[in-house]
Amino acid sequence: MAAGTPDKRKLALESEFIDRVVDIRRCAKVVKGGRRFSFSAMVVVGDEDGRVGFGLGKANEVAEAIRKAVDSGKKSMVRVPRNGTTIPHTIVGRFASSRIVMKPAPPGTGVVAGGGVRFLLELAGIRDVYAKSLGSRNPLNAIRAGMNGLERIAARTATARLRKRIKEGRDSRGAA
Repeated sequence: MAAGTPDKRKLALESEFIDRVVDIRRCAKVVKGGRRFSFSAMVVVGDEDGRVGFGLGKANEVAEAIRKAVDSGKKSMVRVPRNGTTIPHTIVGRFASSRIVMKPAPPGTGVVAGGGVRFLLELAGIRDVYAKSLGSRNPLNAIRAGMNGLERIAARTATARLRKRIKEGRDSRGAA
């Protein structure tokens, strides 16, 4: 391969995911010569087809912090089961004092959510959902609570199998 041409596999991998910057924060460190600034970036990464993740990145420049956050987000991806354009069932995601309640919505409703949770749901490929943030609305904790909820969503078939097993008297814990 020539020195100046980009690797096609690398380009295909990079274009596979969409990233959205949720928050950029500046931190100042006071040193002898004045203030030194560093930045932290929070980014949500997804493919709008059931895979989503989020990442944090810290660096002395904004662009570098965003790049690190995107790399971190790609490593923390989870698969989200969907029922058409919505989620299969109601779920509450929890992290620290943040709680995110997510409920399925009829087609055409759209994403009714605020802050970073909206980005999280859109990039997961969920088009119709109600979401409400309860407790702390800190963007980092809200996104982590949203990720917790998305990770805990059980696919419709898995839930049906579990219900059938319990109805028949065969509990997963071995109880009769």
